[in-house]
Amino acid sequence: MELSPAHHILPLDIPTRLAIERTRVAYERTIMAAIRTATSLITFGFSSYKFFSLDLAQHTSTTHILGGRQFGIAMIVLGLASLLLGWIEYRRDIAKLRVDYPQLEKSSVGIVAFMVTIIGGILLIVALLNG
Repeated sequence: MELSPAHHILPLDIPTRLAIERTRVAYERTIMAAIRTATSLITFGFSSYKFFSLDLAQHTSTTHILGGRQFGIAMIVLGLASLLLGWIEYRRDIAKLRVDYPQLEKSSVGIVAFMVTIIGGILLIVALLNG
């Protein structure tokens, strides 16, 4: 039985191994930037929501096309969407790299992305339920 070329693990020379490691680390830096951006959008959205909800409690007669609550929810959704898109891109890029180099190390960046997603989801639910 012959294995496909993707299943052969050949010893890599040092420059090739370091190039692969640099590529993997670049992918991780990119997803961490997406996580930072998502965290900023979610935080800004929830802060805006809370600020305008306090402001609206003082001024009951306001007519806005887009109120603070809607703006805050939109920012939270935008943050979660940007995190999802960044995660999809990261998984796609790592999968392509892993085809040629199956011995690629696993990363824990997914745990951070998952925690930010959970926190963002909770804040979105809070903003939606506290109308």
